[in-house]
Amino acid sequence: MAKLSWSRLMFLTMLVFVLALAACGNGGDSGEDSGDSDTSTEEGTEEGAEEGTEEGEDGESADEGSADGSQVYNYEDFPQVVSNDSEPTGEGTLNVGYSSDTPFEGTLNWAFYSGAPDAEMIEFFDESVFTFDENQIATNDGAITYEMNEEDNTVTFTVRDGVTWHDGEPLKISDYVASYEVIGHPDYEGVRGTTDGFTLIEGYNEYKAGEADEISGIEIIDDQTAVFTYTELAPSLTNGGFWFYAFPEHHYEGVEVADMPNAEQTRENPIGIGAYQVESITPGEAIVLTKFEDYWRGEPQLDGINVEVVPPSSIANAVESGNIDVALSFPTDQYPDVADMDGVEWLAQLDAAYTYIGFKLGEWDAEENRVNYMPEDMKMGDVELRRAMWHAMDNDAVGEQFYNGLRWKATSLITPYHAAFHKDDLDVPEYDPEEAERILDEAGYEDVDGDGLREDPNGEPLEIQMASMSGGDVAEPLANYYIQSWREVGLNVVKTNGRLIEFNTFYDMVENDDPAIDIYQGAWGVGTDVDPAGLYGPEAPFNYPRYETEESTELIERGNSEEALDTDTRTEIYHEWQELMVEEIPVAPTLYRAYVTPVRENVVGWSEEFGHDPEGFNPKSSGGLYQVGLSE
Repeated sequence: MAKLSWSRLMFLTMLVFVLALAACGNGGDSGEDSGDSDTSTEEGTEEGAEEGTEEGEDGESADEGSADGSQVYNYEDFPQVVSNDSEPTGEGTLNVGYSSDTPFEGTLNWAFYSGAPDAEMIEFFDESVFTFDENQIATNDGAITYEMNEEDNTVTFTVRDGVTWHDGEPLKISDYVASYEVIGHPDYEGVRGTTDGFTLIEGYNEYKAGEADEISGIEIIDDQTAVFTYTELAPSLTNGGFWFYAFPEHHYEGVEVADMPNAEQTRENPIGIGAYQVESITPGEAIVLTKFEDYWRGEPQLDGINVEVVPPSSIANAVESGNIDVALSFPTDQYPDVADMDGVEWLAQLDAAYTYIGFKLGEWDAEENRVNYMPEDMKMGDVELRRAMWHAMDNDAVGEQFYNGLRWKATSLITPYHAAFHKDDLDVPEYDPEEAERILDEAGYEDVDGDGLREDPNGEPLEIQMASMSGGDVAEPLANYYIQSWREVGLNVVKTNGRLIEFNTFYDMVENDDPAIDIYQGAWGVGTDVDPAGLYGPEAPFNYPRYETEESTELIERGNSEEALDTDTRTEIYHEWQELMVEEIPVAPTLYRAYVTPVRENVVGWSEEFGHDPEGFNPKSSGGLYQVGLSE
């Protein structure tokens, strides 16, 4: 047996042992993001494997099973649209469960919400005015169409005829403009309004600063038409940069911007332009919706929809018993135990997210509002140390053993979700403990005192503190695996504070550059826009590694410049940036992920496909909710 294969065998043996320990513990119930919780970027909140191949690294078929005998799945083998093609009855109530340990906050307007549970609720009654294709590029099939004029840097937005709010008022272009005026208002305290879709509008920054009473670059032509003038037309505008939602200004008449998030119009009586309208709200727990018969795409196929928050520990039973017809945010790690549930069809889709190991390479300069990149002063500043740590992680096996193949090895910081820009042939550090040891030896990290652990190049003890979030059953063994993997190549990695850290505390520590964190295990949800500036740009607060180089910043800026309006050029730029990230390793991506959605067999028209298809069924995020119905 080759030495590398022996190392892999030893790893798998250790991993099975770690999982067995976890199974004997008393950990809390695991949700989809437990232990490596997903935190949306601003782009993500504003929008709206191996690259999934059938063969594993060792040639093993993805459905043959993992080393411990458990089933290994590939999300590409699942359908994305329910197979029930019956005619819907046109009546009945759909019961939807949203799996979460967290109640929804109840800030039910796109301009003000901050958490994923609220976003899930809003999506059932208010939809994006734009639609997007499978590459997340805006199309003209939504309630508002757009036309770009590259010669004068303008975009003309036009409201489609026949679109109305739930109170019967017609949608006007002034409602779309109102979104920019509210979000850009000096009294607005939300997190939106800092991306190019806002800041590139002429006069927006002056309006936001309170130096002007209106946004000079926005001109309303008539009730249905407005022209936006930009300082430049960045490619991100059509890739998630335009704000997705209209704001019902008549509904908020007389309410000051500062009071809007807590107003009854937001929390008790929200309205939208979607296929269903809010009838009642049980704060934090449930929303009852009824058919909006005047929905512009056509009459919805249900009398109503009930949406309720269901704890992850109960969600599978709720589906199996028939109390829930569709379960959103279903805990993926529960899937193998309930895959054969009677009366249910399982859909799956690539998740717009990745997990990663982040390396602290500087700190945030609050006075300058930018990253202070200073790798020479940081414990993790040596790129060869970071490269060796990447080589020590077997993320193929992690995806199989911890997630049954529904998560798999990540390679790039631009995920397969952005298929047009993802570079699928990156030359990344493969799992190779021998190579990790060689790199460490050459970089001067040697075991000076013979205790099996390496000292730094100055001969001083090297202890690397790792922050990882607490959560469900997987969180502890996953953190332990990475720590053990690095210990096997001689690196002394320990948990920050000696334990896993609660979600909010974890991010407080990471955001504040706590000196007790050298590395951390995190995750990002990515938005429609592929632009990485919001996570890795020099002025991005979410740039938690505090990384910045001249070359990276130049590529990021070029990727969202007029030069990159040509898709092929933008792709080349982002391919080059992805290669740079593998060379400099500010973070090491670990896993891509898929999600699964159980749907009762009598449901018609439910879709998890990407993009808007005018001829087919569409996901609710693309205006497809009106097509969903129940069969006899």
